[in-house]
Amino acid sequence: MRPRVAVITGGASLIGLAVAERWIAAGGRIVLGDRSEDVRDEATAMLGGRGRFVIGDVTDDAHLMELVATAVEDFGGLDVVVTGPATFDDDGYASSRELWHRALDINLVSAARLTQIARPHLQPGAAIVYIASVSGRVSQPDRMVYNVTKAGLLMLARSGAQQLAADGIRVNTVSPGWTWSRNIERRYGSRARADEFAAEFQPLGRMADPEEIADAVMFAASGEARFMTGADLAVDGGYTALGPEALGQAAQKVPPIVG
Repeated sequence: MRPRVAVITGGASLIGLAVAERWIAAGGRIVLGDRSEDVRDEATAMLGGRGRFVIGDVTDDAHLMELVATAVEDFGGLDVVVTGPATFDDDGYASSRELWHRALDINLVSAARLTQIARPHLQPGAAIVYIASVSGRVSQPDRMVYNVTKAGLLMLARSGAQQLAADGIRVNTVSPGWTWSRNIERRYGSRARADEFAAEFQPLGRMADPEEIADAVMFAASGEARFMTGADLAVDGGYTALGPEALGQAAQKVPPIVG
């Protein structure tokens, strides 16, 4: 029996690499797709002969077809599709039509297109996992475009779960909260400062590690989740469990007048 084979887009991200490490450790084979040249050597060394790193743009169907073809030709088939690319460009209502189109193309349409391209190769028992976000469930200050694209990804999974159920293919999402990433490192500098920021929104008091998101992806793709489809796994440290008073900061910062 051949090893299980996965394709991941957004494969150069810390989450993508963490999924790849876990997938290979479990005995699988993997094809990572990303447009970033910077981590090619790191990823290739980590993958060894058990994976491929393919450079390309998820908005190009030819790249998506290459990922699927590489999985089938090099490793004998395809069992799991994971999509994780994202752009965070966002000017709210001031966002240009071009910005909207590109964000939708990267964050949402690429997932639908990869699913369609992979579908003829997926057998009963196959799994699709879209990496969504808590931003797809809640509004956030100074963000709009990203949230709308991630909300669309949640609905894509629900609709896909219904349409692909007859083929024995499951479709689920994993929604990270604030998670340590290269983008976060650029914005906040250190992990300690990033955790201090995340503690305002995530009751567990820190950002997620990429490996913690990868664990959820591995579960959703595994046989242990064989009766789960159209579901969303929130790996957010409690972010979406909070009500409008959040962690009580308002009462602490503006205490009530007593007496």
